[in-house]
Amino acid sequence: MEHTYQYAWVIPLLPLPVIMSMGFGLFLIPTATKNLRRIWAFPSILLLSIAMVFSVYLSIEQINGSSIYQYLWSWTINNDFSLEFGYLIDPLTSIMLILITTVGILVLIYSDDYMSHDEGYLRFFVYISFFNTSMLGLVTSSNLIQIYFFWELIGMCSYLLIGFWFTRPIAASACQKAFVTNRVGDFGLLLGILGFFWITGSLEFRDLFKIANNWIPNNGINSLLTTLCAFLLFLGAVAKSAQFPLHVWLPDAMEGPTPISALIHAATMVAAGIFLLARLLPLFISLPLIMNFISLVGIITLFLGATLALAQRDIKRSLAYSTMSQLGYMMLALGIGSYQAALFHLITHAYSKALLFLGSGSVIHSMEPLVGYSPDKSQNMVLMGGLRKYIPITRTTFLCGTLSLCGIPPLACFWSKDEILSNSWLYSPFFGIIASFTAGLTAFYMFRIYLLTFDGYLRVHFQNYSSTKEGSLYSISLWGKSISKGVNRDFVLSTTKSGVSFFSENMPKIPRNTRNKKASFSTPFGFGAKNTFVYPHETGNTMLYPLLILLLFTLFIGSIGIHFDNGVKDNPISELTILSKWLTPSINFFWESSNSSINSYEFLTNAIYSVSLAILGLFIAYIFYGSAYYFFQNLNFQNSLGKIKRNPKNNFLDEVKKKIYSWSYNRGYIDIFYTRVFILGIRRLAELTHFFDKGVIDGIINGVGLVGFCIGEEIKYVGGGRISSYLFFFLCYVSLFLFFIP
Repeated sequence: MEHTYQYAWVIPLLPLPVIMSMGFGLFLIPTATKNLRRIWAFPSILLLSIAMVFSVYLSIEQINGSSIYQYLWSWTINNDFSLEFGYLIDPLTSIMLILITTVGILVLIYSDDYMSHDEGYLRFFVYISFFNTSMLGLVTSSNLIQIYFFWELIGMCSYLLIGFWFTRPIAASACQKAFVTNRVGDFGLLLGILGFFWITGSLEFRDLFKIANNWIPNNGINSLLTTLCAFLLFLGAVAKSAQFPLHVWLPDAMEGPTPISALIHAATMVAAGIFLLARLLPLFISLPLIMNFISLVGIITLFLGATLALAQRDIKRSLAYSTMSQLGYMMLALGIGSYQAALFHLITHAYSKALLFLGSGSVIHSMEPLVGYSPDKSQNMVLMGGLRKYIPITRTTFLCGTLSLCGIPPLACFWSKDEILSNSWLYSPFFGIIASFTAGLTAFYMFRIYLLTFDGYLRVHFQNYSSTKEGSLYSISLWGKSISKGVNRDFVLSTTKSGVSFFSENMPKIPRNTRNKKASFSTPFGFGAKNTFVYPHETGNTMLYPLLILLLFTLFIGSIGIHFDNGVKDNPISELTILSKWLTPSINFFWESSNSSINSYEFLTNAIYSVSLAILGLFIAYIFYGSAYYFFQNLNFQNSLGKIKRNPKNNFLDEVKKKIYSWSYNRGYIDIFYTRVFILGIRRLAELTHFFDKGVIDGIINGVGLVGFCIGEEIKYVGGGRISSYLFFFLCYVSLFLFFIP
């Protein structure tokens, strides 16, 4: 077994040969490399698959052998200073390795078809493969400085992938926003690493944890400095995992290609912050103030993310806020010391959210040929609806992912979220109330996404598909407002006498000439026969296979959290899970865990409670956005609804709805606040500094020069040798003397 661990360093390096080959090919022989561009997908997927097999084997060894392996080699040695690099294989590492490789392989397969017509196909595969390498290196790192090195690499890859379509100004702005926001957290992380090196003299996890267990009893270290350094470390996780208040970059990051949203901003990169906290939890757990702060940030983030997702129209942005909220659940679990629940939810959420993001990409592909290739149209849920008839496989997988995130058993996220809710109630009733209420909101906004996308009727009336005419694109508010803009579009929305109606009585249908348009797609990796489908159409097999595989994960990955009897009667832990058995070596390696006993009755009670909240959220979402609303619209109840609206009580409710919509749609006004305070504030400060530099600093220097110049001009006449100049100055001096002396 130890012989196998000695070759674990190969895992992060496996994707590198293809990356280097593609990079050199693009530089040296760009034409030939681009002509064979889809061939490069196969070795990329193959090498990452080998890394996955190796990761699974190491995980099996971890479960059976219950051992932890660490290998180090010296990088720099100078007197008392020694910098070592290496890798650490423990249950936490093995979990992350499997997660990164499995999701990465499926995203690469998906991307082969999704990006097949993009000119930057090879560049995309270089970026995404390099990201996989950096992420694998991060989770196998054995010390803080090595983590920071890979931390910056994944940040660079994120910047490149978010701004992949850099010719679009909105994508360029999004990657800059992500870069600047993450620089705040990364600078804090660097300061925290240097601070702990100054305190402990080591960057190795073993040394840090041993000192952390002893510094409070011995009282030999300044607790204020230690807390400050721990806070700076946590700041890096806040930025990378999109926690409040550094969450603002994540929704805008959806401007990148959809596979990037699935890989980086749902399953892996945003999980890097959670991984860092899980890795350093023995350090944080010795500082109760930091643990309380972590739980507070988590509870704020999970609630804020859920409220901001309520009224979003962009399908990917809605899922982004959902990711932010679920990461808040993981942060809350770590803050209250629920190590196992946090990692469990990290696993289940990663597969479920990757399924949802890839499903949204399939939806976008089905809409693009009809409404255009701008994200404002193809990702707008207001323009969708009724897609269940045209893309049934995507609809089924998306529904399962939605129900999983809502917490419906026996899907994956039910098991992990239920455990977090139970632990939250035990830790604090206040946290339990907010976490439970947010669980209901999660069910509401997730089912809203599903209903707006797949339920009802297609809400776009297409005219003259092959031509471009002047039309009107209405920005519709689900709460009654509408704004029209004159734009060049292939479509118009259904309208009524009073303006735009979101739920129209006469839902337009796709004209026959549009329905007969054919779309071709190829089998995996571009080989094989061609098939044709009508618009909107199901995507190709290369995009459907990853969805189906992720569906299996979503259905069955929750089984690792199902409680079973450990067979030991006198053991205080009456029930265990596969995950807890897996994580036991890592927990015991770092600190003594205090697991609480749980029985089937308590588990069933908690499950009924959480599932009831989820069903309530689903029911409310169906009332607002389901087919029932269309039914009432078709029965011509507009007059009676109008009478109800004139009721003062309903006017008050309408105002509440508008306030909630405005808060959610405008992102809680946080971006506006940052723009006015930080961006405009810094700009005004720069203008003030510029004025001070030009007017005061340069004014003083220029004034001194001007005075010297004037004095010189005057003096040159004094010593010029001209009698007329001497007589002139003599008369001036006499006049001044006579003027001042009475």
